[in-house]
Amino acid sequence: MTEGGEGDAPADGRQRYRTVWISDVHLGTAGCNAEMLLEFLKSMECETLYLVGDIIDGWQLRKGWFWPAAHNDVVRCVLKMAKHGTRVVYVPGNHDEVLRDFIGLHFGDVELVPEDIHVTADGRRLLVLHGDQFDSVVLYARWLAFLGDSAYTLLLKSNGAVNWVRRRLGLPYWSLAAHMKKRVKNAVQFISRYEEVVAQAAAERRVDGVVCGHIHSAEIRQFGDVTYYNDGDWVESCTALVEEADGRMMIVDWAEERRKEALTHRSTPRIVAQGEFAPA
Repeated sequence: MTEGGEGDAPADGRQRYRTVWISDVHLGTAGCNAEMLLEFLKSMECETLYLVGDIIDGWQLRKGWFWPAAHNDVVRCVLKMAKHGTRVVYVPGNHDEVLRDFIGLHFGDVELVPEDIHVTADGRRLLVLHGDQFDSVVLYARWLAFLGDSAYTLLLKSNGAVNWVRRRLGLPYWSLAAHMKKRVKNAVQFISRYEEVVAQAAAERRVDGVVCGHIHSAEIRQFGDVTYYNDGDWVESCTALVEEADGRMMIVDWAEERRKEALTHRSTPRIVAQGEFAPA
């Protein structure tokens, strides 16, 4: 976790947050880490859950149907949270843009809004949106965006193959896609420029910060008086943005949490005979 401390843990052991933001789940694609997202959702409870776009990947579903049981489980889990008192706010993105035609409606206690203003516990106003409107490739060259999406899908398939081998070797999850993105100069420059543009737009709206997704790069950065938050994704890094009860904000890196847990488990001694210990 970054920026902030631990949340309060309810009696059942789950982490308690005031607000949680997730985006870019891309249900309906092979690259979606639905099982890991489900683990995270079941590990915590919150007053408000923001779904910040690209939760369902309509672009890929139009090309071919892919919807395993784990993807259904994620949807059921979110609907159950909404039914039991969590305010669930869905801000559609470009991959689930078909839902923008239903803005203002409620689906199973889930609110559909084009954007939202979230007020933190310490009184800061945060603009919440997916962020694709600031991506010049998506906005002005849609055909190029679809081409890039196809190449990205191929990279995610490679990511799946790499992690299949890692699981066979008993190794934790690792994202090839995220690793490649961080090392490609143009991608790094695009992310940096994107963050600046989004923060500038937030400053023009006279808010204290902005929460978005879209670029699959979790980050907390300060631009002048505006704090930029990106909650990341669940196909590469498996991250979420959370707000504590006192308004502190942090990024939860669920993949890293699981890696640490796996390493701790492997290094914990186990009893092999009475009075004897051996490494696990």
